[in-house]
Amino acid sequence: MLDSIQSKNRILAGLSAETYEQVAPHLKEVSLRLGTVLQMPEQRIEQIYFPTTCMISLLATLEGGESVETGVVGYEGVVGISAVLGVDVASSEALVQVGGEALQMKAEALPYLIKHGGEFHDILLRYTHTIFMQVAQTAACNRAHTLDERLARWLLLTHDRVLADRFEATHEFLARMLGTRRAGVSVAASALRDAGVIDYTRGQVTIVDRKGLENASCECYQIVKTEFDRLFAW
Repeated sequence: MLDSIQSKNRILAGLSAETYEQVAPHLKEVSLRLGTVLQMPEQRIEQIYFPTTCMISLLATLEGGESVETGVVGYEGVVGISAVLGVDVASSEALVQVGGEALQMKAEALPYLIKHGGEFHDILLRYTHTIFMQVAQTAACNRAHTLDERLARWLLLTHDRVLADRFEATHEFLARMLGTRRAGVSVAASALRDAGVIDYTRGQVTIVDRKGLENASCECYQIVKTEFDRLFAW
């Protein structure tokens, strides 16, 4: 039987009881507030986070100071995954998009836990593959698909991770995540609302018709989800 804490994160839930017993002493429960920055590009990775009820955005920062979301991490994953590859400096900003709980581990503990390979090491490498795939697919999506489709994809990703039909998302925040202007987000959100798939008011979005939202999204959402579900079938 899974430990009650272990079961809240999909990476940890895939570990055997023996492996989890080795990892558990290095985990600490923490609360993460909306808007908290967990890491910045070119800064040393001090902590690794296994979200349980929060959601983290991975952001690429452009020369002019603008930023755009390249990936998201929720209860299915881990933030600070570069440390698995022996890279101790962050390449992207990690911003708490939905506040909640996470399990925190000191980055310095990770080499000890994976130095001989094994189950924990293998699961983390598989997750690294899915994050790389998500980042690549997001880049293609931002280039090839309409803002309406990209917004639908983003809302689906968030819906999957917050496990609730209603969540906070202002138009300003969405514009930053999607790398576009607020006016464009307003038009796209209005189109989805008129189609009856979402509703929004005062900085909150409500998913009204999940299937309709999937139909409004581009194929990028399903491509990444299918690969993740294939590798993490538990």
